[in-house]
Amino acid sequence: MVTKTYKSRTKKAPRKRKPKLLIFIVAYNAEKTIENVLSRIPQSLNDDYIVEVLIIDDASQDETFERGHATKEKGKFPFTLHVLFNPVNQGYGGNQKIGYHFAIEKKFDFVALLHGDGQYAPECLPNLVKPLKRGEADAVFGSRMMKKGAALQGGMPKYKFVGNKILSWFENKILRTNFTEFHSGYRLYSVKALKKIPFQLNTNDFHFDSEIIVQFVIAELKIKELEIPTYYGDEICHVDGLKYAWDVTKTVLKARAQELSIFYDRRFDCQPNGNDSAHYEPKLDFLSPHSLAIKIVGKDKRVLDLGCANGHIAKTLTKQGNQVTGVDTFKPSANIRFQKFIKHDLNSNVFPVELKGYDYVLMLDVIEHLLTPEEFVDQLRKAAQMSPNVRLLVSSGNVGFIVARLMHMVGQFNYGKRGILDITHTRLFTFATLRRLFEQGGFELISTTGIPAPFPMVMGKSYLGAFLFNFNKVLIRIWRSAFSYQIFYEFRPSPSLSYLLQDALVKSKIRSAKKTASKT
Repeated sequence: MVTKTYKSRTKKAPRKRKPKLLIFIVAYNAEKTIENVLSRIPQSLNDDYIVEVLIIDDASQDETFERGHATKEKGKFPFTLHVLFNPVNQGYGGNQKIGYHFAIEKKFDFVALLHGDGQYAPECLPNLVKPLKRGEADAVFGSRMMKKGAALQGGMPKYKFVGNKILSWFENKILRTNFTEFHSGYRLYSVKALKKIPFQLNTNDFHFDSEIIVQFVIAELKIKELEIPTYYGDEICHVDGLKYAWDVTKTVLKARAQELSIFYDRRFDCQPNGNDSAHYEPKLDFLSPHSLAIKIVGKDKRVLDLGCANGHIAKTLTKQGNQVTGVDTFKPSANIRFQKFIKHDLNSNVFPVELKGYDYVLMLDVIEHLLTPEEFVDQLRKAAQMSPNVRLLVSSGNVGFIVARLMHMVGQFNYGKRGILDITHTRLFTFATLRRLFEQGGFELISTTGIPAPFPMVMGKSYLGAFLFNFNKVLIRIWRSAFSYQIFYEFRPSPSLSYLLQDALVKSKIRSAKKTASKT
């Protein structure tokens, strides 16, 4: 008998794919240094990554392209090398855009930016790329400012050192970050992260690097800083320092202005999905349409909340003992409770409920979203025929706000994702036009309130936020139509012509009867 022995076959764990790393070298008139930069790239990178090197010569006036190509033709370079030439100079930022697009198109995992003039040490690459590989960061910046005095010891001119420090301090303050340096050109990015920001819209100039930092901060992508050595040789600087500082300043101020909803630029519209709804959250801790409406309604009332959105205002009113009916196109979240909820599109031609029995109707930041506000107000007045005592609380953005006026004056009329010029707004109002809309629709004004800009929401509980908010309130007392960020009105139904005619007939009969009685 023959006995067969079978070897058990155990499945080997699949090998992990090496990440693809693109070392991208921006080069301009770098014929004297490009070969040295290439020779200093550590060959050990091949152990952990599939490495390719890309040089893009940005229309140099020397033989930068030829020197790069010579390295490729020698055949001894340890990495796959691509050498490209821009026939038209694209600028520092424009050249980067092409390289990052290359990284995305060729499906790299990471891209490391080097300069062809040798200012940044290629020897640091293995250490700098590690946080990306470990998933600890979306971008890694080499900083020359982490070690005190190192930048000056490395030859950084004092005027550049001081300028770097001042600009970085300013950018940290405006962006609420804590980076040691904003102006290092030694950067490594996750290609996945680059896909999340519109870097292609950025400038072609030198402040491209600042714009991409702003985009990463807004997109809530993680940036890690690591120390790098400082080296300044005899390379020629092509940066106009004063222009660069001004461009950087404008960049961060524009980004902050967009956060305050007074400016819009698509470059900075890269907030993660779901994180741009803060302006729909209740604003109860300071003077706002929400807090004012809650104060006016008080307790134990019946309230109709039109366009109730996420229902947080209704939740607060319910806690105060009010009975709230919500109306909106979409159902609120499960944790929000209404006495009654009506799913209804306010743009339809039918008003969803009679107002009889209601004490207040809320329209907080709703009217500006409607396609035909005039028709809606007419429907609202008909629904209020049997409810002469109902009160209507209305708020809307004030397009006459001083910031909007100044921006219009210089030709800036930018719709954005929130604020007075929200892209979902179909009608813009001033105090006069909103009042006229409701008065011509059959309502009479009870009270008017100007609402300051929501500095506490944007700037948090800071002294600066509190100061700006209170200063805004003072300015509203001086010139309400110009310094109010929002309009808040309280209306009641005006007596209808039918009611006035009927009242005149009744009163006339009574008066006639009294006159006849006095004669007898």
